[in-house]
Amino acid sequence: MIDLRSDTVTLPTHEMRDAMQSAELGDDVFCEDPTVNKLQTKAAELMGTEAALLVASGTMGNLVSVLTHCRRGEEVILGDTSHIFLNEAASIAHVGGIQPHCVLNQPDGTVRLPDIEAAVRGDNEHWPRSRLICLENTHNRCSGAVLTPEYMESVALCAQTHDLAVHLDAARIFNAAVALGCDVKEFTRHVDSLSFCLSKGLSAPVGSIVCGTHDFIREARRNRKVLGGGMRQAGIIAAPGLVAVEKMVERLKEDHENARILAHGIAEISGLSIELEQVQTNIIYFDLAAHHVKPDELLQRCGEKRLMFLQTGPRRFRMVTHYGITKTAIDSALTILADVMANT
Repeated sequence: MIDLRSDTVTLPTHEMRDAMQSAELGDDVFCEDPTVNKLQTKAAELMGTEAALLVASGTMGNLVSVLTHCRRGEEVILGDTSHIFLNEAASIAHVGGIQPHCVLNQPDGTVRLPDIEAAVRGDNEHWPRSRLICLENTHNRCSGAVLTPEYMESVALCAQTHDLAVHLDAARIFNAAVALGCDVKEFTRHVDSLSFCLSKGLSAPVGSIVCGTHDFIREARRNRKVLGGGMRQAGIIAAPGLVAVEKMVERLKEDHENARILAHGIAEISGLSIELEQVQTNIIYFDLAAHHVKPDELLQRCGEKRLMFLQTGPRRFRMVTHYGITKTAIDSALTILADVMANT
């Protein structure tokens, strides 16, 4: 099966499996798991923050962070196609009583500074208080777009002007750093908190990391507990996470190259449409332009030939390259797509 649905379908490497088996363990609720502590120290060092916290998932990481920044009845400014808004079960509103204030995401994943400033509430008893700006880098729904360090800095300066904090949904931040050939700290030094995933392109089986100041992480730890995220011998999760951040970052270049090969191949298939200039990292979106094939037929016929990907709109689809997907698999995927489009 060629599974291009997401980079969350990656399987742990043999080294990760060995690390899980041999991990030194303790009770992490008592801060006594040495493997978790090592991962958290390593993550903070990589991101240039004072401290870090292991959580179960990216959704939990973002929710813990927003809960730590905001009180009930306050407001978060974020993009209208952000993962927090679209794909996290309304958790900040449902669990935290925190209102999302959506502004338009541009095709490159950014939110215009004038739009952010227009969304900031004034001091009026009728309005919720603006507390936080959330950004996403890379931006999933914007074809894995990279938000540049210069843009991150401009948002940080805007936030400071209005006494707001900035949280970064940094699920795929290493993809951004690899794409631009820079240190990941170039993105993270401009934000007050961030959450990055171990279980996407880095291929660990589970887990995300929240990063921030010592005070922020101390409060985030309390909010993690509220959500049921206080884990005990969590070193079995942290061990593959250590392998992920130490061994799996540089190989993301392969995923980016495979995504470009895939995108250019799709552009050559009659009946499919793709904007090649938007492909920056490991995520591509394409559209079914031909009307002789129905979207569900395309998915079904490709699935029968052992190619899987996601439908994200009436005629829009997403493919994500990742560890385990080789150039040979990309060639096979393009052959299947071309065959289905020509013979359906």
